[in-house]
Amino acid sequence: MSEWTNRGWAEPLATGVALADGALRLRWVNPALAELLAIGPRSAVGQSLAVLLHRPEWMALAQRALGEPSPVQLRGVEVPGTRGDGARMDVAMQPLPGGELLLEVHALAPPAPSGTPLSATLRGFAHEVKNPLAGLRGAAQLLQRRVEDEQLRSLAGLVIAEADRLAALANRLLRHDGAAARPGPVNIHEQLERLGDLLLAEPAPPAIRHDYDPSLPDVHGDADRLLQLLLNLARNAVEAGARTITFRTRAEPSVRLGERMARMTLRVDVIDDGPGVPAALRDTLFEPLVSGRADGSGLGLALAREIAREHGGELRCASRPGDTVFSLYLPMGHAHD
Repeated sequence: MSEWTNRGWAEPLATGVALADGALRLRWVNPALAELLAIGPRSAVGQSLAVLLHRPEWMALAQRALGEPSPVQLRGVEVPGTRGDGARMDVAMQPLPGGELLLEVHALAPPAPSGTPLSATLRGFAHEVKNPLAGLRGAAQLLQRRVEDEQLRSLAGLVIAEADRLAALANRLLRHDGAAARPGPVNIHEQLERLGDLLLAEPAPPAIRHDYDPSLPDVHGDADRLLQLLLNLARNAVEAGARTITFRTRAEPSVRLGERMARMTLRVDVIDDGPGVPAALRDTLFEPLVSGRADGSGLGLALAREIAREHGGELRCASRPGDTVFSLYLPMGHAHD
C-alpha cells in the first residue's frame, strides 16, 4: 500500500477520502467516506470505484484523471447509494505517483432556511445580555478615566469598544432578517489583526501567527459580523486547549458555495494545535446546542456558520489532533450556477 494510506493523515477528516489503484479498484477508504457511502471501510477494499462513481461517464473521467497533471472534478453531483436521499457533493480526483488515484468527496450542505431555530435562540439571548453589557461599558469608562497607566487605559478602551460591538450585534439579532446589517468593503487582514489584539488580552493568551496573502482585495460584508465569526472560531480553539493559533489567508478559485459556484473566493483559515474535534461531533459540529465541553453553550460554531452563509460563503472544518483548520470561504466577485 502506498505512503498516502500509511500516513493516516486523512483518518480524522470530515471530508471523505479514498485511494484507488491503476485499475480503479478501491485500496483504502477513510471513515468519513465509508459512513457517507454506508459501507464498511474493509469491505470496500478491492471493489471497483463504481461503488462511488456509478455512472459510466464518471468512471471514464476517473480513468482520464490517472493521466492528467491536475485534478479532475465533478461539481454538485448526486451520488446514488449515499446516506441521505438526494445528497449532492463535489468529487475531486487527483493522480498520484505510482499510477494511483486519490479521491476527495465533499458533501454539500443544503442552504439554511430563514428564521432558523438558532436565530430565535440568539434573539432571546441578545435580549438578556443588553443590560449587563451597558453596566460593563460604564465600569470600563470609569476605569479609563481614573487610571493613569497608559496600557491599562488602552485595555479599558478595548473593553468599551467590544461592549459597543456586542451591543450592536445584540440589537441586530433582535431585528435579524438573515442579511448583513451594515455591508461595505471589509479588509479581512484588519479584522484578523483586531482579533489578535483581543486574544492577546485574554488571561492566558495563545501564541498568534500570521500567514497572509497581502495581495487580497477587500470583500463585501459586515465587518462586525465577520469579526464575530472569526472570534468564535478562535475562542473555540482556545477553550479546547490550543496553545498556538495561526491566521492564514489565500485566494482560492472554483469553490462551491451552497448551490452556487464561485469563480474566486477569499479563504480564511483559523488553524490551531489543540486536541482536535471529537469523532462523535464531526457530523453535527455546526448544529445549535452541540458542544464538546460540559460548560459549552453550543452556539459559537452555529452562529459562525450562520454569519458565513449570510455573506454568501461557507464554513468548513478539517481536524486531527494537533492540527484543526476551520476555513471560511467568502465570494470575491459574483458566484454562478
